[in-house]
Amino acid sequence: MGTTHSPRSDTRARIVAVALELFAEQGYEQTSLREIADRLGVTKAALYYHFKTKDDIVHGIVQGMAAPIDETIAWGRDQEWSPELRDELIRRFAAGMSERAPLLRFFHENQPALRESPAGLEFKDRMIAMIRLVHGPDADFEDRLRATMALFTINSALFMLKQDVSEQNDAREHCAVEARVATLEEAMSAAQRVALEIGGLIRRPPAHV
Repeated sequence: MGTTHSPRSDTRARIVAVALELFAEQGYEQTSLREIADRLGVTKAALYYHFKTKDDIVHGIVQGMAAPIDETIAWGRDQEWSPELRDELIRRFAAGMSERAPLLRFFHENQPALRESPAGLEFKDRMIAMIRLVHGPDADFEDRLRATMALFTINSALFMLKQDVSEQNDAREHCAVEARVATLEEAMSAAQRVALEIGGLIRRPPAHV
């Protein structure tokens, strides 16, 4: 059976994966296109053939890894708001981000550099769209805040997980007792439960008369 993947798309995927690794290791601003090319084992010219700038690479990361958010937004816009819809939106968002944890971690760790970049603004627009779907129409400030916090619970879980891993490594260096660190699956499962608890406080919008 044939495949829809081409050598060019495979190369772009490799570049995105390697760039994401380097961005996570040393930060977006500290990583150069030369370093990305060197880790890939290609020339800068070969890299330029696919991506002209680092922001082009970040755009590729967003496009390739934010598909579940786009699918959830498209689905949610066709539904009438209800508590059941609210919870399903949160579940779908959590599931999609659990599968793409490196993207969420990347944006969390590089917020200052990406906040006003085209890719960063695209991701911000996606999050705003998701938040609006979760709280529904006619929401007051408190419910809009709850919707925001429910979705950002997923991001917070990744932050906590990274912090726990760092503290565990410090304990090993000092021969201290190590606390058990949750797995990524456990952390994301806990994040979804907490997100649903917060989302559950969002009130049903009043009916229009």
